[in-house]
Amino acid sequence: MTANGPAYIRTCEKGILKEKAAQAGSLLESCMLCPRKCGVDRLAGETGFCKTGKFSRVSSYSPHFGEEAPLVGTHGSGTIFFTHCNLLCLFCQNFDISHQGVGHEVADDELAAIMLTLQNQGCHNINFVTPSHVVPQILAALEIAVEHGLDVPLVFNSGGYDRPTTLKLLDGVFDIYMPDFKFWESQVAESSCQAGDYPEVARRALAEMHRQVGDLQIDDAGIARRGLLIRHLVLPGGLAGTRKIMRFIAQKISPDSYVNVMSQYRPCGRAVEVNGLDSPLSPGDFQSAVQAAKEEGIKRLDQPHRKLVFR
Repeated sequence: MTANGPAYIRTCEKGILKEKAAQAGSLLESCMLCPRKCGVDRLAGETGFCKTGKFSRVSSYSPHFGEEAPLVGTHGSGTIFFTHCNLLCLFCQNFDISHQGVGHEVADDELAAIMLTLQNQGCHNINFVTPSHVVPQILAALEIAVEHGLDVPLVFNSGGYDRPTTLKLLDGVFDIYMPDFKFWESQVAESSCQAGDYPEVARRALAEMHRQVGDLQIDDAGIARRGLLIRHLVLPGGLAGTRKIMRFIAQKISPDSYVNVMSQYRPCGRAVEVNGLDSPLSPGDFQSAVQAAKEEGIKRLDQPHRKLVFR
């Protein structure tokens, strides 16, 4: 946040948001937005791994009360669930949205209207869920939304599979980053989402996000205003590599990082195809993960409460 509200307000006033939107839009001609680097011409309707062309697709939007408490507050987090994904974990709990494409195409002005609707409903922020493959569309819509009075923080709620070069385009746009750090081991990432480079990509992405916004800042009302909030879904049998991830966060990002160690893994989608992911998480696995986080120096752990993971 700046003295005049969310960072994107100042960025827009300086004319930089328009430049960022134009630069991001040009990237769709040979798409290299995410680490998949498909190189397809999305402006011409071609689609790559994320199956998304020129326009974004939205599955649903609403005030959401199942997110972390600093995002939810009293009026909810204004979540916009984008269809498709650049990661496509086989165990995704929103398999119909990410893999099967449930949702509808929206033009930039429609996406802007959705943002304003959520703000008008009292939401404390606009929470873009799986936004990595639609960064240009978000920036274009944001230009329109700002002109019509949008002034709440934006949340970049991603799977952590983000290119630092793309994230740099968002410097001065997003006040809150909420990435996952899903896997430490390349082989688990490869078998789960065909992304053996995920661990290294996520490390670089989190570092860039923290460079931009720092540790999570929460106001006197308990609402997140700016900073990094990291999610980590514990997997059965320690497959996520929780201890090493927590050590990395504490030592290489910040010991004051706000981390949500999540317990709600269950075998969804095509999870049975991955050895070890065909059963729910045991209480013992989760307790061990939380203890590991504390032992590795994580001091700001989100307090567990009922919610679903949207990936």
